[in-house]
Amino acid sequence: MLPYALALTLFGAALAADPQPAKGWQEDLKEAIARIDRNTAGELGVYLKRRGDQNGLSHRAEQMWYLSSTTKVPVAIAVLQAVEADELSLDEELTLRESDYVDGAGDLLWEQPGSRHSIADLLERMLVDSDSTATDMLIRHLGEDELNRHIRTEIAPEGFSAITTILQVRYDAYAELHPDSAQLSNMDIVHLHSSAQGEERLDGLLEQLSVTPEHLQATSIDEAFERYYQRGLNSGTLEAFGELLERLIDGDLLTPEHTARMLEHMQNVTTGEDRIQAGLPPGTPFAQKPAPKSGAPATSA
Repeated sequence: MLPYALALTLFGAALAADPQPAKGWQEDLKEAIARIDRNTAGELGVYLKRRGDQNGLSHRAEQMWYLSSTTKVPVAIAVLQAVEADELSLDEELTLRESDYVDGAGDLLWEQPGSRHSIADLLERMLVDSDSTATDMLIRHLGEDELNRHIRTEIAPEGFSAITTILQVRYDAYAELHPDSAQLSNMDIVHLHSSAQGEERLDGLLEQLSVTPEHLQATSIDEAFERYYQRGLNSGTLEAFGELLERLIDGDLLTPEHTARMLEHMQNVTTGEDRIQAGLPPGTPFAQKPAPKSGAPATSA
């Protein structure tokens, strides 16, 4: 199983209340995290680093984890880098098409085809609302190959696998059940995800594909997704993601204007306020990109 990750990457602002952490804090915390990992279901990965301090904390942070919605952070950086290279403009408008719809978070899924949205608007929707449709519109406009080129050469040369559209995640996962899943339209998948869960969703898929259970290559949708995670797509190490966030905050990836734009969007995320943010001193600047689904990874700066 390539499990979901919980990436705790806290930099200077989040630890400003304690400029001189107690000696040995890494060892004590790492022991506590390991104990939690042993005593709870699933698997846990943690990467925590105090900005400017070489001695961080790592718990299984060197292994590859499925990144889920946190891939939207490198997507946003790549889009803004293309803007800085005059390849895109934040004012450029894209037209929403029915073929753009993908299940998941965000309001674009419920808007009528034909509405127009600037790249700036799509960027904000992707980071603040975790809008899946906005994300795929941006990836397709930039180009999946160009996105991954940015990641490999300019954002994080090591520690990330190929990033795909969210819709492609669905196709790749359902292909683990039956190869004919490639024939489904994006709206077939949207309706499948919005109308059923668990075995009901599997029954709906069987009906859409006109096949019987004995023709499936996996026994459940959960098993199909587990097989997909094993392929290592849309994955990365927590160490690499932590380095990405540190470079973002240090201004190594974007201009000051675009760095501020990204961090403002990430600070405007309101989900997960009872998680990491709840343990920070009041008023501590906190930027995050959680995944809206429980159990998925979260990145914080």
